[in-house]
Amino acid sequence: MHIWAIAWPIILSNITVPLLGLVDTAVVGHLPDSRYLAAVTLGATLFSFLYWGFGFLRMGTTGLVAQAMGRESDSDVQNLLGQSLIIAAVIGVLLITFSTPLINLGLWLLDGSDAATPLAREYAEIRLWSAPAVLANYAILGWFLGQQNSRVTLMILVLTNAINIVLDLWFVVGLGMASNGVAWASVIADYSALGFGGYLVLRQLKRLTGHFSRTRLLALSAYAALFNINANLFVRTLGLLFVMAFFTAQGARQGDTVLAANAVLLQFIMLTSYALDGFAHAAESLVGRAYGRRDWQELAAIVRRTALFSFWTAGSASLLFALGGNQLVALLTGLEEVRATAALYLPWMVAMPLIAVWSYLFDGVFIGTTAVREMRNSIFIAMAIYLPAWWLTQGLGNHGLWLAFTLFITMRSGVLVYYYRHYRNAYWR
Repeated sequence: MHIWAIAWPIILSNITVPLLGLVDTAVVGHLPDSRYLAAVTLGATLFSFLYWGFGFLRMGTTGLVAQAMGRESDSDVQNLLGQSLIIAAVIGVLLITFSTPLINLGLWLLDGSDAATPLAREYAEIRLWSAPAVLANYAILGWFLGQQNSRVTLMILVLTNAINIVLDLWFVVGLGMASNGVAWASVIADYSALGFGGYLVLRQLKRLTGHFSRTRLLALSAYAALFNINANLFVRTLGLLFVMAFFTAQGARQGDTVLAANAVLLQFIMLTSYALDGFAHAAESLVGRAYGRRDWQELAAIVRRTALFSFWTAGSASLLFALGGNQLVALLTGLEEVRATAALYLPWMVAMPLIAVWSYLFDGVFIGTTAVREMRNSIFIAMAIYLPAWWLTQGLGNHGLWLAFTLFITMRSGVLVYYYRHYRNAYWR
């Protein structure tokens, strides 16, 4: 039950993130031209590279803080927060400084239509101003999660996404803005979250007995563990985001209608992934603490219990998509051609949760143990299947693209399961 106590706030908070994506899609999807939805899709994919690529600030912080909690070292817990926030500030400033070439490169790689690309550029130029806040929020969320404080994570994300959704509706529906309104809503919400998160951090620091170390915060050599872990997580995340961006770009080449339909279906995947990540995040914290204590029996028991929770959640998602998929599509867009196109590829959504569940779960296990090279390797081994599969199935059109993506997920899950069994038998016993 301890797993569920940690997981349920994370699941609720994670669901608010794809819920925001659903609202973005629904608000822009009901505008009279599909180019606005295509523009938000392109812009959001670009920020998968610019923001999600630095998701190591959350994952690496969680794993190391959880292990420090297992060692009962409050000083390590505090200094890991300081180090992560410093890294976040430096990266955020660099992203703003080099915004123009980054946006130009990203939109060139995504290769959207002539109608959608200028709108996507405007969206991206606005969103980039939130970079320091987004990255600092990653570090703060990871820090609290590493301490098994998932309710704080819930408060931060619910507040952020509630503000974002309200501003989405106000800017687009109330003020008549389009994709630029969606971007401004995100920027304001991100900085609001940073202010609230900072308040919660100050309150939590008063409960810890450790202290900040100037050497730990200012000496470059003190960042060795974070840099080593974060470098592997960064490469792993870039590989994953390349797969997603490649998928979006290949859909875009089939026209704005296919691009928009794929965007709607990807919201289904995101909804499922964030629900399953609730248990994976619980595994990060609990496995990390067990790993810090070198309690291998507890580690194995946590993996077994989180696997059971994850499997039943994945089965429920598949059943939901099988029975109500068309109704969900209709909620997201009023464009009949997009609805009809999305319906053709809905069966892929039914199979996806049961295949992907294991990759989410074991990502959590390996983040907790900071065995991040294995996570990195799983992405690139799976990519070696994904790209040839896409090339061989181009004659199947968008079905071929979904088939290749499904094979990628299948291989990634299989590789992570193999790595876990290897470590469990050879070292964690």
